[in-house]
Amino acid sequence: MTLPRSIRPLALTALLALSAHAAQAATIGYIYVGPEKDHGYNTSMDNGRRFVEKNLPGTKTLHVENIPETAEVEKVMERMIKSGATIIFATSYGYLDYAISLGKKYPKVAFLHAGGLKTGDNVGTYWANSDDAMYLAGMAAGAVSKSGKLGFIAAFPIPQVVRSINAFTLGAQVINPKATTSVVWTGGWLQPAKEAEAANSLIDAGNDVIGEQVDSPITIAQTAEKRGIHVVGKDVDVSSFAPQSVLTGASWNWGPTMLKLVKEIQAGTWKPSHVRGDLKDGTVVLDKFGPAVPASAQKAILAKKDEILKDKFVVWSGPLKAQDGKELLPAGKPMGMEMLESMQFFVQGVNGTIK
Repeated sequence: MTLPRSIRPLALTALLALSAHAAQAATIGYIYVGPEKDHGYNTSMDNGRRFVEKNLPGTKTLHVENIPETAEVEKVMERMIKSGATIIFATSYGYLDYAISLGKKYPKVAFLHAGGLKTGDNVGTYWANSDDAMYLAGMAAGAVSKSGKLGFIAAFPIPQVVRSINAFTLGAQVINPKATTSVVWTGGWLQPAKEAEAANSLIDAGNDVIGEQVDSPITIAQTAEKRGIHVVGKDVDVSSFAPQSVLTGASWNWGPTMLKLVKEIQAGTWKPSHVRGDLKDGTVVLDKFGPAVPASAQKAILAKKDEILKDKFVVWSGPLKAQDGKELLPAGKPMGMEMLESMQFFVQGVNGTIK
């Protein structure tokens, strides 16, 4: 699904050159900010790469892991281009400016970036709204929590993460209007020691369900299982690592979107835009329920999911109030894409600061 947005049209000559070049050399580059086998965010992107490779016979993919969101990624992309890549998936939030810069130098290469609100003549973005699934997962957290005190461990306060925290909290408040979420920032996408420390600190403070958005959820899930509390997953289903603790989660299914974009580029029909998936089109999946989620709560969650799928309920619609009580959206007003994808506020019930 492509959301309406004014974009700079690709010049016809550049478009023809781009598509012809892509068709001649089906080599696609993928760049990950962490290890491809983190069983989290980077694994979800690598699953998408494998899907493309499987469904486009003859396609060659290049992939490089553990590339920081610095100028180093630009060098990696350039090396991929020199190795024949005509399409590059830059899969981490901080890669966008480097992709746009390099796109000017290599107009025959198509750059596809994970999220963001900027495009170039040959740079587009792809992402998916996982907030619906995080809202539903929050409902599970609200139903299972005995204290009404929830925790959330997150890497960086970028809009995509802030959205997850807010959606998780709003969902929990459907079940328990007094539910609160305490946020701990780790300052890194993969920081196992800090993640374990944050989880133990939150548990010691009485939080009995933890949400998370870091690259690998394994440390947090296993710490929760060891301490006898519950956790909501993100990016991939991690229930196998903590079968008693995981309630549910929001997982990605990037393959079909990636495949569609590659085919459009090779057919010469692609134009840089902001492509967005969601729970409805299957790019986002609500994970199966863990044994701790009561049957009554499962029924309520699935009923709400059905409302979302039928457009009878919209998570990001008013009334909505900020952490300090200020009205963000009046009743019935939906949140626009600009506000949603630049989100830098917490809703009521979130304890913590965006820093």
